[in-house]
Amino acid sequence: MGVRTVVGMTAQLSPSPSVAPPSGLDRRSVAILVLACVGQFMVVLDVSIVNVALPAMREELGFTETGLQWVVNGYALAFAGLLLLGGRAADIYGQKRVFVAGVALFSLASLLGGVATNPALLIAARAVQGLGAAVLAPTTLTILTTTFTEGPARTKAIASWTAVGAAGGAAGGILGGLLTEYLSWRWILLINVPIGVAIVITAILVVGPDHPERAHRLDVLGAILVTAGITAVAYGTVQTHEHGWLAPQTLIPLAVDTVLLAVFLLVEARTRRPLVPLALLRERSVAGSSLVMFLMGSIFFAMWYFLSLHMQGDLNYTPLQAGMGFLPHALTLIVSSRIAPALLRRMGNRTLIVTGALIGMAGLIWQAQMASGYVLGILLPGLFMCLGVGISFTPIALIGTAGIDRSDSGLVSGLLTASRQVGGSLGLAVLATVAISRPTPTQGYSVAFLIGAGLMVVTIAVVAIVLPRPKTEPDIAQQAA
Repeated sequence: MGVRTVVGMTAQLSPSPSVAPPSGLDRRSVAILVLACVGQFMVVLDVSIVNVALPAMREELGFTETGLQWVVNGYALAFAGLLLLGGRAADIYGQKRVFVAGVALFSLASLLGGVATNPALLIAARAVQGLGAAVLAPTTLTILTTTFTEGPARTKAIASWTAVGAAGGAAGGILGGLLTEYLSWRWILLINVPIGVAIVITAILVVGPDHPERAHRLDVLGAILVTAGITAVAYGTVQTHEHGWLAPQTLIPLAVDTVLLAVFLLVEARTRRPLVPLALLRERSVAGSSLVMFLMGSIFFAMWYFLSLHMQGDLNYTPLQAGMGFLPHALTLIVSSRIAPALLRRMGNRTLIVTGALIGMAGLIWQAQMASGYVLGILLPGLFMCLGVGISFTPIALIGTAGIDRSDSGLVSGLLTASRQVGGSLGLAVLATVAISRPTPTQGYSVAFLIGAGLMVVTIAVVAIVLPRPKTEPDIAQQAA
C-alpha cells in the first residue's frame, strides 16, 4: 500500500501569508489550498488565542482560578472528543456539505461567545466552537487529498500547510494580544464571524461536488461515550486542587471515566461501522504515534497557557506585549516545520523525533528556572521548546500513516489530531492543578515546566520501545524531497 504522507498532518495545520503555495498549480487548486488552510487556521488559532485574554475575561466575568481553564478546555475537549465523528461525517455526507456546516457552526458559536455575559455562557459557547472545529478540521484534509494527487504537488502543499499550522499557538497569542489591548477580549471570538462568512461563500464557489458514502451511519454513540469519558477525566483532575486525589469529588468523575471508556471499547467491538476499529489500534505505528502525539500535545498546550499568565501576572506585560512576546516562538515554529523534510532525508523519522524531544526538553528545563527578563526568561528557552516541537510533528505523522490504506486515512488523521488535543486538555488540567497548589504562581509554573521535561523523557522512551521502523521509510524520504 502506498504511504499516505499527507494524512497525519491535520494535527498542526493552518495558513499564513508568509508561506507560498506550491508552484505550477491552477487558480482553482490554489484557491482550494488557501480555503482549507484558512479553515484550519481558525481551528488551531482558537485553541490558543484566548490565553492572552484570560486575565481580562476573569476580571470582567468573574471567573474562579479553576473555572478559568475551562475557557480553554471547554473548546479543546469538545474538539478532541468529536474529531473522529467529524471525519467520518465527511465520508458519509460529503466533504463540501460537512465543511460548510462546520464553518457555520463554528462562526455562530463564536458570535455567542463574543456576547457572553457570564462564565457559564462563555464556556458553553467555547464547547460548541469545539464541536464546529471537530466537524471542520478533518474535512480540510479530505478536500486537499481529493484536490492534489500524491507526488511533489501534494508534498509541497502539505509542507506549506504544516509549517504555518505548527505556529498557530503562537500566532493566537499575538492576535489575541492585539485585539484584547486595542478593542476587547470579545473580539478574539467575534472576528471569526466575518471570516466564517467569507469561507462559506468561497467553499460554495470553488469546492467540487460531493460524493458521499450514503450506505453507512455515523457511530454517534461511540462519539458520545469517548467525549464524555474524556470530559470526566479532565473534570476529575481539576477537582484535585480543592479536594485532593482521594476525595469523592475527584474519584467519582475518574471512576465514571473508566466505565465510559470501557463501554466505548465494548461498543466499538460490536458495531458494524465503529468510530475507531479496534484492529487499527493494534498497529504499533498507529498506537505509538498517537501516544507520542498525546505526550507532545500535553506539553505544548500548557506551555502557551503558563507563559501567557507568567508574562501578564509576574512580568506585568500588557496583553499586547504578551502577544508580541510570542512572535519569535511563532517564527521558530514556522522555520522548524519547514526544515523538517530536509532533516528527514538525513536522519529518518524516529531519530528526528528523538532529536526534537531532546531539544524541547532542554528548553523546558531552562524555562523552569524562571529567569528574570524577557531574553533569558522567555525568548531563549521558548526558542528551544518551539524548535523541538516544530521538527517533531511531521515525522510523528509520517510514521503513524505509513502504509495505511486510503479507506482508513481520514480515520488515522483524526486519531492523531484527537490524541494531540486530548493530550493538551488533560495535560493542561493536570499541570494547572499542580501549579495552583504551589505557594506562588512562579513556583507553580516552574514545577509545571519540569514535569513537561519529564514527559519528554517518556516520549523518547515510547519512540524507542513502541514505534516500529517503517518499511516504507525510504519512500517517505523521497516524498519529503
